Amino acid sequence: MPELIWDMGTVYDLFASLVVLHHPANFGLRPAWAAGVRSRLPAAQRETLELALSLLPIPLQWMQALPAPRDVSTALEVLEKTPPAQRLMDLAAGDDMPAEIRALLRKLSLAEKPVLQEMDDLRAYLQRRGKSFDPDTLKKIIDIGAHPAEFGEAFLMALKAYYQVFFREEEARLQPHLTAGIEKAKKLAAELPLPALLEHLTGGVEVLPRVKTPKLVLVPSYWGAPLIFLGKVSAERTLLMFGCRSEDESRIPADQAPKALVRSLKALADPTRLHILHDLGEESLTPTELARRLRLRAPTVVHHLNLLRLCGLVHITLEADGEKRYSLRAGALQALLQDTQRYLGILN
Repeated sequence: MPELIWDMGTVYDLFASLVVLHHPANFGLRPAWAAGVRSRLPAAQRETLELALSLLPIPLQWMQALPAPRDVSTALEVLEKTPPAQRLMDLAAGDDMPAEIRALLRKLSLAEKPVLQEMDDLRAYLQRRGKSFDPDTLKKIIDIGAHPAEFGEAFLMALKAYYQVFFREEEARLQPHLTAGIEKAKKLAAELPLPALLEHLTGGVEVLPRVKTPKLVLVPSYWGAPLIFLGKVSAERTLLMFGCRSEDESRIPADQAPKALVRSLKALADPTRLHILHDLGEESLTPTELARRLRLRAPTVVHHLNLLRLCGLVHITLEADGEKRYSLRAGALQALLQDTQRYLGILN
């Protein structure tokens, strides 16, 4: 079993919040509200952040290497001191971006034209990340690689603007939640074996098969909940960002109404998802296996599984080969039924 290391810093949530705001449906956030936050930025800076997120993984390795306290001011200072042409490659460091894509970016920075195979690799990479790979997007990414200094400067300016118009106030709001989240997790770590601890912190994801390093860094994230971010950050360390926001607490400061119960009941109010839960109650299955059973396209099944994952109703095993295997979290379903009865006054 890997040795646990604890880390905390608001910079992790800076980048997590950008991912959530650009993919709100994946995180159970209202798209209209997320679009309203993004609209606070000038159009050029919005486009810069969107392009960066289409290309870059969340920079786990870069954030872990920052000096303490790993807050946003420290991160911006480090980026400011980094040569603009190097910023993109520093943020892209780590295992999440394939070596062939990093090699392509370096080639573009040397004014070398990409060949057909490299373009196909780039399209496949963007598609895996759920991004657009139309000719216009590809051209913009090629321009990024060919002019890394210009993009590095534009990205820093866009990040600073995002911090000023939104995340500065958010940083102060979420700090107590991060502190409480890591203290609660440490207390659980003293009481539970590691597999049970990780399943609890991730809301039902079995991550140990993907951890091939002797140390595992655990980082609380307010904005990432209920999903996780996982990646190798060095030969010795794998980093896991786990959610520390309670299910009934909204990311939207003015929206304090409990959301978990409504979200879960909406997820169940669909015949396909009920069928999926029925099958997962009998045995663990991959999305491909479920697609064959249901005679649906695999992306459709993945969409339904993501909604069930948001509600914590499925258990996920991240296997060593990258495959995801799902099963029913019977205890979570029982808790949902009890919460419904309690809300309706049937159960005290």
